[in-house]
Order: sequence, then C-alpha cells, then structure tokens
Amino acid sequence: MECPHLGSSVCIAPDSAKFPQGSPSSWCCSVCRSNKSPWVCLTCSSVHCGSYRCDDFVVNDTKLGLVQKVREHLQNLENSAFTSDRHRKRKLLENSSLNSKLLKVNGSTTALCATGLRNLGNTCFMNAILQSLSNIKQFCCYFKELPAVELRNGKTAGRRTYHTRSQGDNNVSLVEEFRKTLCALWQGSQTAFSPESLFYVVWKIMPNFRGYQQQDAHEFMRYLLDHLHLELQGGFNGVSRSILQENASLSASNKCCINGASTVVTAIFGGILQNEVNCLICGTESRKFDPFLDLSLDIPSQFRNKRTKNQENGPMCTLRDCLRSFTDLEELDETELYMCHKCKKKQKSTKKFWIQKLPKVLCLHLKRFHWTAYLRNKVDTYVEFPLRGLDMKCYLLEPENSGPESCLYDLAAVVVHHGSGVGSGHYTAYAAHEGRWFHFNDSTVTLTDEETVVKAKAYILFYVERQAKSGSDKL
Repeated sequence: MECPHLGSSVCIAPDSAKFPQGSPSSWCCSVCRSNKSPWVCLTCSSVHCGSYRCDDFVVNDTKLGLVQKVREHLQNLENSAFTSDRHRKRKLLENSSLNSKLLKVNGSTTALCATGLRNLGNTCFMNAILQSLSNIKQFCCYFKELPAVELRNGKTAGRRTYHTRSQGDNNVSLVEEFRKTLCALWQGSQTAFSPESLFYVVWKIMPNFRGYQQQDAHEFMRYLLDHLHLELQGGFNGVSRSILQENASLSASNKCCINGASTVVTAIFGGILQNEVNCLICGTESRKFDPFLDLSLDIPSQFRNKRTKNQENGPMCTLRDCLRSFTDLEELDETELYMCHKCKKKQKSTKKFWIQKLPKVLCLHLKRFHWTAYLRNKVDTYVEFPLRGLDMKCYLLEPENSGPESCLYDLAAVVVHHGSGVGSGHYTAYAAHEGRWFHFNDSTVTLTDEETVVKAKAYILFYVERQAKSGSDKL
C-alpha cells in the first residue's frame, strides 16, 4: 500500500544517533520492554511493539528517499552485529571438538553441509516450510536444475536487500527466488542464508503474509505451492513452458491436474479424493472427485487430553487414528444438510472419503488449532507417527489395483509448532538428508536422532513414497 503519512511523519536522519544501541533485531519496546514485532518511529526514533498506523507493507517513499535510506542503515547495523556475532561463535567452535563443521559418522569424518535460514522477523513459519521442502529430493532437484533468470541488470545487479515500487510487480518471480533459496541451502556454508529476496516476493504476491506477525506454517505452505503451481503453468520471466516441462522428467500418468495444466507441484504432491455422499431418506448416492495437495486431519476428541508420549491417562493417539477419523463414514449435522436431487430438497446424509490416487509425497496436516467463541486454541496432544512404512492401502478406493510396495511411505520431514497459539510461538523442522536427521531452527542446524524426531508434536508431516522393497514394519 501507499502510506499517506510519510511526508509529515519521516523526520529523522537515516544515520541518526538517536537509534537504540545494538542490532535492530534485538531492540525492545521502550514502554513494555517486549522484543516481539518491534518497530521504530520515523518521527522520534522510539521503539515500540504491536500494531502501527499503517499496518501493511509500504511501497512508497518520501521525495528524498528517506525511508529507503533508513532501511539501508538499519540493515547495515544488523549485518554488522551479525558479522561480529558470527566471528565470536567461530572462535568458540574452533576450540570445540564437536563443532558443526566436522562430524563422526560410522568412524569417518564428514562435513555438515546443511545451512540455516535467518529469521527476518517472525519468519520461522516460512523457514520451517522451506527447509522441509528442500529435503524432498525430487521436488527440490527440479527447481535447482531450472535455468537461472537474471531479474535485474546494470547498476542494481545483485543488490536485492531492499525493494521499492519502482521495480514493478512484473519483475518478481516466486519460482526464481525459490530456486535460489533451495540452491543456497545445501552448499555447505556455515553462515545462515538470508531469504529476504524470497520474502519480498511473498509480500508482493501474497498480501496475507505482509508484515512481521507470526503466521500459520500450513497456510503459508498452501499459498506457496499454489503460487508456484500457477507461475509454472505459464512459464516465468522468459523461461518457456517447454523448458519447464523438459526439466520435470515426470510421466503424464503420474500427473494430477489442479487448476489447469499439471506442473511439478501437482505431479509430486497431487492426489485425488473421492467424496461419497448418501441421502439417508432415499438412498441416492453422489460421488465427486477432488484433487488435493495435502490432507488436513482432525485429532479425535477422545485423545485431546493426552499431551505427552509418556502420559498414562488413556490410550495413545496415533496417525492411524487421525487417518481413520478422516476416512470413516460420518453423518452430516443439521448445518450441512445435503441437497438431494431425487428428493429435491435438503436431507440428512452420510459422507465418506476414499483416496482414489495417492501422491508421490503425502503431506499430512494435523489440525492443532481450532476456534472457540473468541480465541483460536491449540490442541497440544501428542500424536504417534511412524518414521518408516506408513501403509495407506486400507484408505484407497481400489486397493486391489495397487502393488505391495506402492502404498508404503517413509517420513522425509516434520514441521513442529512450539507454543500455545497460532499467532505466537515458534516453528522448527526435522528433516532426513542422506540417512541422517537434522533439526532446523532458523539459522541453527544440528544433527539429531530418530528417538528425538518421534517424540515431536508434529504439525505437518511429509511422507515420501517408497521406491524399493524394505523389511521395515508397517504402521
């Protein structure tokens, strides 16, 4: 949006000594000392928290470009503090035998090649999703193999720190910035990568995610996949659709079309549900096929008091319980009466879901947030999930047409929400890479083990279709 207050409100010099000491990300509110969503007043340079007058992404500037200069000055302060902190940590790591650069695996020394993502201000929801997607090999490799597209030339080439309205909406490409981010994540850099260019594009094309408030990681994932899908359908920034299709290397039989032509998004994440509704008065059956990129599963109400794996009050909730709740026959309540074409009026009915086609990557979203009268509360129940051998055969519409191994899935990544509410808390991710499990916590990446992963209170689970036979136990 264009802020109408800039001309009368921006009164401080870009290099004003009135700014607080330290890096901008560490500033605290001058009133309550909170460090959540801080912002600086461009009139008096005081730091506050919460909402501000124009609670949106401002694209305009003053005639002298003061807002841009202030942004660049704050970025320089942040970079300077980050560099100093990095040097300090590097010296500590050099004296540690268990530093993150070299690790002992099966008696040999190997390099830790994972790279973290800097938090740009409550962007952990984005970082957790990006790290998870970067560890889905087929999906990640497709984007990394796309040809690079240079978005800017001349004096501004390579400078993507800050952006103004003068660039225009036509110069942004989500696919290109997503590709650059994925390429940066597994190059072995010990310095966290800053996804600011990608975040800028997200602000441009996804208005719901503008600002620095905490967002829902699942909602962001859906928006991200939908927009990648739409951009890939028509080519992006001069890359023709034929080149995109050549890089996909996916057979037509594996494609699931959602909103038009198939892309790598639907070819990998796309599945098909059969929605079966039966009128309880006349018995008329209605069937509809719906494509999906992920399945949102309720946590059954009888398990909602069990918050930890070792808690003894009642049975353990498992992923199978959530899948069964999703696919079991249910009677629709009075607010969801079915319009029966035979009875020619709304009638009581039953509904059941079948999976008509399984995707290559099965994304399962556990519905941990629900609305009460005034608040969106979190269901903190622990849900047991398998690392290997998730068997989806019993949920298929025609299981007899599936091979013995085609319905088995192995876990690739888990997104976890820590905290009590969707608008607060923190997101991290666990992901498997070349046989090892990593924990991604913004800029920090650490090796972990399977025992730690299975104890996590999963919010989003990414399962990859098993390709080869294995003796692992089924769920």
